[in-house]
Amino acid sequence: MVKKHAPVTGEQLADYIGVSRPTLRSDFSLLVMLGLLDAKPKVGYFLGNAYRGVDNSETRQRFDHMKVAEIQGVPVNIPDTLSVHDAVITLFTENADTLLIVNEEKKFVGIVTPKDLLKITLGNAGAASIPVSMVMTRFPNIVTLSSDDSVADAIRKMILHQVDCLPVITSVDESGQGPEVTGWVSKSNIIRLMSDIAAAEELGEQGL
Repeated sequence: MVKKHAPVTGEQLADYIGVSRPTLRSDFSLLVMLGLLDAKPKVGYFLGNAYRGVDNSETRQRFDHMKVAEIQGVPVNIPDTLSVHDAVITLFTENADTLLIVNEEKKFVGIVTPKDLLKITLGNAGAASIPVSMVMTRFPNIVTLSSDDSVADAIRKMILHQVDCLPVITSVDESGQGPEVTGWVSKSNIIRLMSDIAAAEELGEQGL
């Protein structure tokens, strides 16, 4: 989008995507820091040197065909019977942005975020003993990915739905039971991938 419309302002990009400007602020900062975007005050955003370097390279072409399975992380799953108290502990000990909830059959049934846990605990003395199934967002009311989806699709879904991570799940089986969780993709995964692509191209230019 930047390549097509440059110079383009943050407000214009937000309008094109259909989100608010503050939603993209941290993403712009990271992409500028990585050299994938360039910014000029009162002018707008341009493609950065790192992106221009990989635009027609083999690494860039590989990114265009890359699947979610290649970058997905290990999910942090907890049972739907776990208490809110233990969910909070898991959130911090696993350094997770989101917890994925499974039932007795290990099927994916929902997600719970720090915001969900904060809402239920504020001013509620008995919240700690409530099971996470009472506060989670339930499947299928959750944006998800499959391992065969492209990384580009994952990025589009994150931007469209304004979420920081997406569960990677299997298809619902013939018995009608829910899917299984195989992984998750976060903004951190995406930023790390783009950084690796830029670094690989830089090494290639140096002949290393």
